[in-house]
Amino acid sequence: MYALVFLEHGTRRLHIAGVTAHPTQGWTTQQARNLTTITDGPQGKLQFLLRDRDTKYSGSFDAVFQDEDIDILTTAPQAPRMNAHCERVIRTLRSEVCDHVLILNEAHAREVLTEYQRHYNQHRPHQAREQRPPDRHQQPDRADSTIAHTLRRTHVLNGLTNEYHYAA
Repeated sequence: MYALVFLEHGTRRLHIAGVTAHPTQGWTTQQARNLTTITDGPQGKLQFLLRDRDTKYSGSFDAVFQDEDIDILTTAPQAPRMNAHCERVIRTLRSEVCDHVLILNEAHAREVLTEYQRHYNQHRPHQAREQRPPDRHQQPDRADSTIAHTLRRTHVLNGLTNEYHYAA
């Protein structure tokens, strides 16, 4: 299975564009069209797309972003560090999800990655963002020492990882 992943550099917001067993130029172009309809967020419009030189990214793929006034930058050949943040999130997906879940088919892969994307964007702390998740613009609420709070745990991906919240 192949997943097309986009990562917003400033917010570290993760977008799992699609999952397929056979990625083609047409498929990547369609995923690009789907992404451009949902990417205007509180940080503003995207300005750049940094991508590698894979042949699946055709002229029509680039044209989708250029129509949105997004500049296309390609990495140098054999230079994965030029896109280090995206390479790191791919490693995170592999180590935190794919190494622990047996993916059965495309639909299952899509379901698992969608749930992890929600966890990653709404709950998972990021050191570069002062331990804030991508969808949070301020620090998470902390427990007030004068009021007794109960810590609640929510299982993500059937207990593969957990989210913790204070309940009053």
